[in-house]
Amino acid sequence: MKKYVKDLVVKQVEFPHELYVLLKLTDSEPLPETFPGQFVEVKVEGSPQTFLRRPISINFVDREKNELWLLIKKVGEGTHKLAELKEGDMLNLVFPLGNGFSPVQKQGEKVLLVGGGVGVAPLLDYGNYLKAHGANPVFLLGARSKSDLLEQDLFKSIAPVYVTTEDGSEGEKGFVTQHTLLNIEHFDRISVCGPKPMMVSVARYAKSSGTPCEVSLENMMACGVGACLCCVEKTVKGNVCVCKEGPVFDINDLTWNI
Repeated sequence: MKKYVKDLVVKQVEFPHELYVLLKLTDSEPLPETFPGQFVEVKVEGSPQTFLRRPISINFVDREKNELWLLIKKVGEGTHKLAELKEGDMLNLVFPLGNGFSPVQKQGEKVLLVGGGVGVAPLLDYGNYLKAHGANPVFLLGARSKSDLLEQDLFKSIAPVYVTTEDGSEGEKGFVTQHTLLNIEHFDRISVCGPKPMMVSVARYAKSSGTPCEVSLENMMACGVGACLCCVEKTVKGNVCVCKEGPVFDINDLTWNI
């Protein structure tokens, strides 16, 4: 898939949570082809401490409105600077990068999409893709509390949504792997993105139940093209760059202790 370096216009800025910003970007011409699970490398202007681009998952692509969404958690100076962008500002991206989630395997397949924290971001676009191509996605989202759940209305507009919160303020109390859904439903496959401990737990469940599973890794990816070697992950095939070979991997290709 061809990669582009483009200046996109900030069309809209939203703050779904005090720690997050949602940037809706557009261009004067149709946006390039992307696939759910891919990411962009963002150039952060006006931040002397941010020398390298920042990798951000593609949250959603609205072809009708010609919009590409980035859901960004404010963590360091670079992401806080991105949260200061205003409508009409320009943002330079290198995209689309990496290999995304698997395409639809068969009509009517039931796919469980599990996300935690900002890891829910790429699942919105993937769920929309699955539904549009004849699959039946189901979302299982985890968070610390109700206030930390992101884009719930958008997820619900696509497919059924199940929730766990650590404090029990919404959905079932506990972690995603403790949700009763996993005991009463069968899924053809599972796709996961979120904190590594959560992904390992889901991978362990998938392996024990014989369910194919893929995970989207969140290793630091500075260049996005496999040149800087800072995102290397050990796999059964040797060390690979997550930005180039991933970020999505079949759990059987990883060396996790599951």
